[in-house]
Amino acid sequence: MGISDDIKNKADEFGGKAKEAAGDVTDNKELKAEGKGDQAESKIKQGIEDLKDKASEFLNKDK
Repeated sequence: MGISDDIKNKADEFGGKAKEAAGDVTDNKELKAEGKGDQAESKIKQGIEDLKDKASEFLNKDK
């Protein structure tokens, strides 16, 4: 995974946490849910990138 992908995923996760906290403070359930969704999406993207890296390492280990 590129460093830029990692930074973007972490920024998205942080943004999701901020939305969730803002929704919690303002008692806005939709904003809180959106924040949780953003965090989940970021973690899924991170997992996919990690799988790509592992697959690439496995396929290139004998080269």
